[in-house]
Amino acid sequence: METLFITELKPFLDAVAEQMALYVPIKSGEHYTYSKYDLSGTIAIEFNEVRVCTPVKEFLFPMCELAAVFPKPVEVGQVEPFAVFGLKDCDLRSIDILDKVFAENEFEDQFYINRRENMFIISTDCTQVGESCFCNLFGGQGFSESGFDLNVSKTNNGFIIETGSQKGKNFIEKHSELFADVPDALLAERSENRTQIRSRLEQNNVELQFNAPVREIVQSCQDSAVYDAEAKNCVECQACTRVCPTCHCFYLYDTRSKDYFAKMKMWDSCIRLSYAAVAGGANPHKILGDRLKHRFMHKFVYFLDRYGLDMCVGCGRCIDACAGGIDIKDVLKKLSEEHRNKDQDWDKEQAKLVK
Repeated sequence: METLFITELKPFLDAVAEQMALYVPIKSGEHYTYSKYDLSGTIAIEFNEVRVCTPVKEFLFPMCELAAVFPKPVEVGQVEPFAVFGLKDCDLRSIDILDKVFAENEFEDQFYINRRENMFIISTDCTQVGESCFCNLFGGQGFSESGFDLNVSKTNNGFIIETGSQKGKNFIEKHSELFADVPDALLAERSENRTQIRSRLEQNNVELQFNAPVREIVQSCQDSAVYDAEAKNCVECQACTRVCPTCHCFYLYDTRSKDYFAKMKMWDSCIRLSYAAVAGGANPHKILGDRLKHRFMHKFVYFLDRYGLDMCVGCGRCIDACAGGIDIKDVLKKLSEEHRNKDQDWDKEQAKLVK
C-alpha cells in the first residue's frame, strides 16, 4: 500500500466528483447522513468522526427495485461509477457480508454486482467512539486495513491517503499533483491515534466480557426468557433491521402496468408479524419474542455457520434507532450471564458425580 499526504480535503474531493458522482457525510442534528457532493462548495465538507447513521447497503441494495418483468425480461441497467466518502471499518466489513449473500458463486445478483463493481470506496478512520459502538467485539478496530480503494486518516496538519486497490492507485497516479510525501511524524501520529481509538473502544465495552464465543452463548440460550422480556418493549417498527448494514432479507411482490407485469424487490424484516407466515396460514414466529430470538440466531449462529462470518459488525445503529430502547449489547450481556450460570450448574453437577 502507498501512503501520501494532502493538507485539505476539498481539492481531493473535487477531483473525485469531477470523475463520478460522490456522496459525502453531512451533519444532521446529532448524526451524519449522506448527501451528493456539490462542486460549488455550498455544502460544508465534514470529516465524520464516527459512522453515518444510514447503512451503506442503501447504495448497493436499494430499498425497492424492479426485479423482473413479463412478457419481456428486465434488462440490467448500466450503473455509472460513483464514490462514497467517509465509510468506516464497520461499513467495509458489512459490505464483505453482503458480498457473501449477493455475489457468491451459487447465486449472483447482477443488480448488486453492477453497483458493487462501480463503487469507489473512500473509507476514513474513526476519530471518536460512539456510545453505541461495540465493533471491537466482532473484529473491528475503528480503522480499516483492507476493503477500500482509498483510506483517509485525519492528522493535526492534514490527511494521510492510503491506497487499497488498483482503482485507488489509478486515481492517485492521475491526480499526482494533489499529493505529497507523508512526513514520518504524521505516520507516527496516525499510529498513536489508532491506538487510542482501539483503547476507547475497549473502555466503552469493558462490561462486555464474555466467557465464551457469542455464537455459543446465543445458541445455548435459545430457551431464554430474555427474548420475551425484551419483546415487551418492542413496537415492531422494524427500525433495527432497516438501519442494520448487514440485514438483507427481501420479499417480492407483483404489480402491473398497462402492458406488462412486474416483480418488485423490497426490503423485508424478520421482526414483521407476517414475515414467516406461509400460504396455509401457519406462522412459526407468531410470538414477538420468537421473532426477536430468530434475529439473534441469524446474526450470531446461522450466518456464521454458513459463511464463516458473524453477521453483526457492532456498529450500534440498531441501538440508536430502536423506539423501544432495546440494546443489543444489554441482551448479549443477559444471555452471557445465563450461559455462565448454566456452566456453573453443570460444573456443580459434575462435582457431585465425582464424589
